[in-house]
Amino acid sequence: MTLKADILGYPPRRFIRTVLAVVGVLLLVDALVLMAMGHFNMGVVLPAIFGSTALWLSWKWQSVQVWRARRPMHARLWTLAWTGFAIWLLSLLWFWSRLFTLGLEPQQVPPVQSIVVLGSGTLNGHPRPVLAARLDTAAELAKLQPTAFIAVCGGVDWGEKESEAEIMARYLQQRHGIAADRMVLEKLSTSTELNIQLSRPMLAERGVPADAPVAVVSSDFHLMRAMNIASRQHLLEVYPVAAPTPRASQDTASFDS
Repeated sequence: MTLKADILGYPPRRFIRTVLAVVGVLLLVDALVLMAMGHFNMGVVLPAIFGSTALWLSWKWQSVQVWRARRPMHARLWTLAWTGFAIWLLSLLWFWSRLFTLGLEPQQVPPVQSIVVLGSGTLNGHPRPVLAARLDTAAELAKLQPTAFIAVCGGVDWGEKESEAEIMARYLQQRHGIAADRMVLEKLSTSTELNIQLSRPMLAERGVPADAPVAVVSSDFHLMRAMNIASRQHLLEVYPVAAPTPRASQDTASFDS
């Protein structure tokens, strides 16, 4: 093998650069579209970084390979970077594989005394798409279990005048006809952990025992974390109910996981 071939590596340089360019364009365009829709978080920034890096590597592939071959330390750094990326990618695939086995459909949930809907974000007095999907799923479950109380959880989001819980309750009333007296509004929490923690005493005031069966409604990508938190708070009989993630938020969810 010639030195030039060793530097450029196999498979052939043109194939590698083409693959990097295609992947880079897809990731970068996806991130820019999400940004244009108002999504700004790590789930958007990471694809933008990965896409930009892939495009840069495609453009500078030969120079990077010359740099890699120049010193053993450079080669080790190169290998370490790709190993880290591969480990992250495998962890992401593992996470998505878990989603297929975690979470129930509303009709699969056994009888419960309460339904806790975890907050996710509001905008201009309305639920964002991820939260609306959770509320739609909770409403379906509530109609199947008409005696269960519904706890809607969330404090005041940045730039909002009402709490997330108040906006959620209004959505359930106006969109799904859920009676106000069935709902418990937890209006102070700022995290999933507080969603669950602060709603428990409020449900207890409505006669729901601490050890009563409860359904927790959240997005499919978020259920694993929510169930871990419920376990740490010693909730014994919790049924995770999966709300679908809107298409515009699926990539964000993947990278946030």
